[in-house]
Amino acid sequence: MKYDIRNIKLATAGKMRINWAERQMNVLRLIRQRFRRERPLRGVRVAGCLHVTTESAVLIRTLKAGGASVVLCASNPLSTQDDTAAAIVRVDRIPVFAKKGEDRRSYYRHLNAALDTRPHVTMDDGADLVSLLHSSRKSLAGKIYGSTEETTTGVIRLRSLERKGLLRFPVMAVNDSRTKHYFDNRYGTGQSTIDGILRSTNILVAGKTVVVAGYGWCGKGVAARAHGLGANVIVTEVNPVRALEALLDGYRVMRMTEAASLGDIFVTVTGNTSIIGPAHVRRMKNGAIIGNSGHFDVEIDVRGMARIARRRYPVRPFLEAFELSSGRTIYLIAAGRLLNLAAAEGHPAAVMDMSFANQALAVEYLVKYHRQLKPQVYTLPDELDMTIARLKLASLGTSIDRLTPAQRAYLSAWELGT
Repeated sequence: MKYDIRNIKLATAGKMRINWAERQMNVLRLIRQRFRRERPLRGVRVAGCLHVTTESAVLIRTLKAGGASVVLCASNPLSTQDDTAAAIVRVDRIPVFAKKGEDRRSYYRHLNAALDTRPHVTMDDGADLVSLLHSSRKSLAGKIYGSTEETTTGVIRLRSLERKGLLRFPVMAVNDSRTKHYFDNRYGTGQSTIDGILRSTNILVAGKTVVVAGYGWCGKGVAARAHGLGANVIVTEVNPVRALEALLDGYRVMRMTEAASLGDIFVTVTGNTSIIGPAHVRRMKNGAIIGNSGHFDVEIDVRGMARIARRRYPVRPFLEAFELSSGRTIYLIAAGRLLNLAAAEGHPAAVMDMSFANQALAVEYLVKYHRQLKPQVYTLPDELDMTIARLKLASLGTSIDRLTPAQRAYLSAWELGT
């Protein structure tokens, strides 16, 4: 078995951490039990480009239990947990191509190693595998049943391909499932981003002014968690509806040029490029801290920061200082990459349970229905979303009401009124 990881001797530690995560992923465990009985993925080759974390390991185990032949590579150079990668290789006998801190060349070599297995289904977290299948690895695209996509950023790229008529196979936008973005993006990103900030800086958040760039589901989560820790929150937005929502949620809303001189901590979660650049950095307070929880490292202009800095040096793990000519020092977390996975461990297992349940069911759906699907971006059927929510509630010991026949009739009728 071919693989490329940091150190296979880390497998014991990785196994313990995966087992701990698995205890909190009851929905995925129930799906695995069914997969083991039914083997719906028998003979199917799956290539996953995901953050190599303990939660991803539980998903990969589930797909293998369903009969799939699986290979895993990283979806970000800094998000790999090396002990987890070792455990997946040694314990689960699944090839992994990922090392924390790998350079760009190694990153793309690993992506191509995953595609060398000639997968039927790809799972993406940022659409990098799909991008290769539409560029340098086009020869493989004709054999692809379809792909799944985990992130908002990846779905944006895929819808661009679809609009231009270039998408060559169906893609399930897992990110757009309600049991994914309502919870993973909001509660997962919110908590894990704060976790990454605290691990990399060990600062007190209470009393600080936190500037959140972007008020989508991720931004809402970050703002809520920062506010819960006693921060004064400012939101910057380009979408007037989201800006109004942030204002009515109790936050100050303004342009980044205004917020730059007020913030103590800045977090970008927009999925777009050049949100914070040199012009903003020049206006920041001495000691201001900048981080990004968007998928790609384009939201903060790190090169621009380096150009205006007279000195750049490490301060703590995953924290760099940029000393400006004015004498002020600005700090950057995780080189501008997604700090919740680079400087922390990513989302809690309990919330990833729903996200990866969506992934597992999306792979099964593609295998079952790919011949009937056109090359476009799909969301999972609503009944699967509801099934995941019901399983999660049951695993938490929570019961809900069901509609009576009379209530169903009332909701489907037009005749009744005042």
